[in-house]
Amino acid sequence: MEKKLHKKKSHLPSRLNILFFIVFLLFSTIILQLGVVQILYGEDAQEEIDKTTNQTTNVPVPRGKMYDRNGEVIVDNEQLYSITYTPPQNPSPEDHLELARKLAAMIEMDTEEVSLRDKQDYWILTQDDPYEERLSQDEQQRTEEEKQAGEPSPYDILLERINPEEDLNFSKEELEVISIKRELDEAYSLTPHVIKSEGVTQEEYATVAENLDELPGVNVSTDWKRTYPYGESLRDYLGKVSGDGLPKEEESYYTARNYSRNDRVGVSGLEKEYEAVIKGQKKQIQYTTDRNGELTEEQVVQNGQRGKDLKLSVDMELQQIVDESIQKHLTNAREKYPEENKYMTEAMAVAMDPNTGEILAISGQTWDNNEQAYVDSGIRAVNAPVVPGSVVKGATVLAGYDYGVIKPGQTFRDETIYLAGTPPKSSYRGLGTIDDVEALKKSSNVYMYHIGMRIGGDESYQPYEKLTFYPERFQVLRNYYGQFGLGVKTGIDIPSETEGVGQQSDDFVGGNIMDLAIGQYDTYTTIQLAQYVSTIANDGYRVQPRLVSEVHEPTNERNQLGPVAEDYSTNVLNKITMKQQEIERVQKGFREVFTPGGTGYYGFSDVDYSIAGKTGTAQTKHWIPKKDEEGNVTGYVGKDVENLTLVGYAPYENPEIAFSVVVPSTGVVTGQYPVNKAIGRDLVDGYFKLKEGR
Repeated sequence: MEKKLHKKKSHLPSRLNILFFIVFLLFSTIILQLGVVQILYGEDAQEEIDKTTNQTTNVPVPRGKMYDRNGEVIVDNEQLYSITYTPPQNPSPEDHLELARKLAAMIEMDTEEVSLRDKQDYWILTQDDPYEERLSQDEQQRTEEEKQAGEPSPYDILLERINPEEDLNFSKEELEVISIKRELDEAYSLTPHVIKSEGVTQEEYATVAENLDELPGVNVSTDWKRTYPYGESLRDYLGKVSGDGLPKEEESYYTARNYSRNDRVGVSGLEKEYEAVIKGQKKQIQYTTDRNGELTEEQVVQNGQRGKDLKLSVDMELQQIVDESIQKHLTNAREKYPEENKYMTEAMAVAMDPNTGEILAISGQTWDNNEQAYVDSGIRAVNAPVVPGSVVKGATVLAGYDYGVIKPGQTFRDETIYLAGTPPKSSYRGLGTIDDVEALKKSSNVYMYHIGMRIGGDESYQPYEKLTFYPERFQVLRNYYGQFGLGVKTGIDIPSETEGVGQQSDDFVGGNIMDLAIGQYDTYTTIQLAQYVSTIANDGYRVQPRLVSEVHEPTNERNQLGPVAEDYSTNVLNKITMKQQEIERVQKGFREVFTPGGTGYYGFSDVDYSIAGKTGTAQTKHWIPKKDEEGNVTGYVGKDVENLTLVGYAPYENPEIAFSVVVPSTGVVTGQYPVNKAIGRDLVDGYFKLKEGR
């Protein structure tokens, strides 16, 4: 009986004890592990939980202003209402879509920039399952290997299957949403991006400001744009500022210099040349985000300061006088001789201080047949070389002195030159026996031909002989011209002057050096001609032309220049190799040009100031494109025209202003209206009248 009872005894208590013991061990292990984590790794774990990221963003400030030499503002900043967006790290397309819809209900947005791809992406984002609807299972599951093998991705296939007429027929309101989302998508993480600044109304500004809590990342602030009180005058030289961030072709250059991709920078003219000066000191904001990328704090760590101001050497009143003079006299010439002057559409002029190189005015005006109006084309004074004609004869005479082929006072008989195998070469009429001064006064071609032949290697001309010519001597005369700035870079402080403009083909023959000697071979720009005559006016110093004379610290005073930060002194590029008495000999010849019997006397006979210089007429071709029935250019037809030029300086005894005028493609002989002299007269008269009035 006892044995039976013993066999039926339960083992449950012992099993429970084992189970409890195992549970106890597990809990002990967990507690021990928690203790190890708390004691050994607790601080690291807490740091991971509290982990944040700091990122500093640079906010652009208004650029420096530009003033003329008299303190008149010529480039200003206009403040605008602005709506900006600073995205968090890795925002989703859905977040941007929701935000765009909210903003579209508050502001009007220009939709002209909305592209087909923008519309396609919006359509894809707003469909429930476009891939399931438009793609097969195989197309949806295309592997990376297939894509790398050239097979289109599901996204590319879907784009092809979107029907623009049926699927993308959006309302104006939807297009505004797309336009806003486009701007949101272009913003860089934690970097303010302008959504709208042009045309933001007070109502839009206030509405957005009142609802910022519902618009994560959106803010209202002020932006700026460039304004030009003098309109288009001088605009080519003032330059332009990029509108939508850094230029793509220069993005790496600027980002390496701490620019943000949405920064605006100068892309031409003085805006580009002086970018480092006028860009200003950016405002720096430090953004703090948590481990999920959510913005937790922002702090201004450096206040910004607008850029420094530029004081230009240009006199805007004189600039406007020159602009208007060019337009007036081009119109007069075209109206007086409409058939002969039908190819004459532009003129350029430069005025500068021959002693300092400061540009006083630099103008170009072109008649636009499509617009039926004149457009500013000032940059052509720097990058449009033309055949200049006789204005270069001063350099030719000085080259002859220095090379030892003529002496001051030497005479030649001005009569037709006959050379074997070369058409006869002569002046506009026989001038008899003349010396160097008379040759400049009456613009003798023959005198210059003798200099050219002698420099070229033929020391004694004999009628009907074959010209002796050493090709390397051609470069000798070019090098002399280069001393004056002809055919070389002048150094003007803008980024668009072309290096080495002016030289024609080097496949020349002996007669070409004679053409070069009278300005009928190489081509030069208007600024080069101004530097050349300045070099003669100031006794042989080639000075660098400058548009900016000073840099000033910014000031809060409206339209007032602050303290001078940098002053650009006169930069002498070289001194010509000729003797002072030789330079004075050419100066005398230039003065004689404007006395009775001189080629410049007509038009300046009644001035009350002394003037010196040289006129020029160059025979050349105006090339007209030939087109087939389909409008394709098949060749060019050359029409005979003349370039009219003028260089000079005044007063003769103590020069204050040097100038050059270039009028391409005027009519030949009967179509000549003295447009070069008329513009030059207005320019110099204007300078002295302004000086007297001040």
